[in-house]
Amino acid sequence: MSWDSYIDNLLAQAKDATGNCHADKACIIGLDGGAPWTSAGHACAVKLQPEECTKIANCFKNKDFTSFMSSGIHAEGEKYQFLREEDGKLVLGKKKDHGAITIQASKTALVIGHTKEGGQQGNTNKAVAVIAEYLESLGM
Repeated sequence: MSWDSYIDNLLAQAKDATGNCHADKACIIGLDGGAPWTSAGHACAVKLQPEECTKIANCFKNKDFTSFMSSGIHAEGEKYQFLREEDGKLVLGKKKDHGAITIQASKTALVIGHTKEGGQQGNTNKAVAVIAEYLESLGM
């Protein structure tokens, strides 16, 4: 099974009523250790470094987001300002001129969506939630 199709699905879910897509990239990583589920070879993949995956996964696994609060959320070599965390399952970040990042946990994975600069992060949040909730429904 190819997890890369979930990237396409997430991007499709991030469209508004006029068909404008607000997310430009996405990926899924494992909650336990941050191993990639989607491949970096997908044209719209968020290409995280191994240490970025590990740090993100550990924050969610331990439900301790203080490192995001103090040093930001690092993704693709960029530092996103931590905006907020909700219920230990959702984290939002933003970087001026680089867009925003949305991370939501399922039982065993983290779904990560990137909002392009000028896009509406709310649309990406909804799209990430759809995928995370679907994985939850499968027990993942």
